[in-house]
Amino acid sequence: MPRSEDERLVDLAARLEREDPRFARALRTGRPARPREYRRTGAWWGLALGVTALGCGIALSQGLLIAGGLVLVGMAAQLVDPDPTRTGHRGPGPR
Repeated sequence: MPRSEDERLVDLAARLEREDPRFARALRTGRPARPREYRRTGAWWGLALGVTALGCGIALSQGLLIAGGLVLVGMAAQLVDPDPTRTGHRGPGPR
């Protein structure tokens, strides 16, 4: 028995509400907001912190600070990457 279009829309709205409540709320009110996968503010802060830690580690000749800065830069660079296919999300599944 095929599902009606209304049921599909209700399922889609419920899934969107679970995955990204801020975006769903913005859709309801008619005020645009970026979806979660396009919000990268935290990643940019992490990148800035990592570069700062790396620079301080180099200036102070502290190996642990250099290593920590490199790890932070690597993690943040992964999060800043704009290519969504590399994050494992391939879009909607087969119909």
